[in-house]
Amino acid sequence: MRIHLINPNTTETMTNTIAEAARLVAAAGTEISAATSKSGAASIEGHYDEAMSVVGLIEAIREEPAADAYVIACFGDPGLLAAREFTAAPVLGIAEAAMHAASFVATGFSVVTTLERTRVIAEHLVRNYGMAQHCRRVRAVDIPVLALDDPSSMARARILTECEAAIAEDKSGAIVLGCAGMADLTKYIEDRLQIPVIDGVAAAVKFAEALVGLGLKTSKRGDLAFPLPKIYRGITAGYAPQGEGDGAVQLSASRIR
Repeated sequence: MRIHLINPNTTETMTNTIAEAARLVAAAGTEISAATSKSGAASIEGHYDEAMSVVGLIEAIREEPAADAYVIACFGDPGLLAAREFTAAPVLGIAEAAMHAASFVATGFSVVTTLERTRVIAEHLVRNYGMAQHCRRVRAVDIPVLALDDPSSMARARILTECEAAIAEDKSGAIVLGCAGMADLTKYIEDRLQIPVIDGVAAAVKFAEALVGLGLKTSKRGDLAFPLPKIYRGITAGYAPQGEGDGAVQLSASRIR
């Protein structure tokens, strides 16, 4: 099977980190392809960034229609339901996948994310995904996403300290890493704290493999049915849905330049 991993921001180095984490856990016979969004922000750190990322996300799915499943590699899960409308293949968001995985291995977990403003977004997701009874707290280290790879930010040490506080103060039995850019920190933190540490990229890949293996597709009854054909105007004109065919939405022939 082939799982297409989409980084909805435009930073190629982050895509490489995410893809490496995915390939480490992928089963034999699973091909991981990875794409960096062609439009949007260099990092996604707010509602506006998320909204601007959705067209690039849909374009990335459109360009790989033969994938068996898709993973949206951003902890805000931007455009998740729109993507599920767009294709019949399973689409997983890394926040949703990570929270479900954490609930399987601990009675309570904490999320450790980047900026304070994204902490609030993660709290919204906790409620939307019905995880309020499992998530004991969402914590932020207040490090910008693109600073995770900057040694001067002391990101590893600061994230580890926040995870230690989650164990001591929240009494959490597992940690969910609240950013795709933290995907390479799982073993580092797990080895030091001796509790489950869940990276949403890895969790989403394994759940995607399971869904594909079960032969499950995204339901096309109700609100996740393919988008209705209609006229779109302005910069979205090239993305007007024309109806369904071959299991995927067919887009207008006009393209954004």
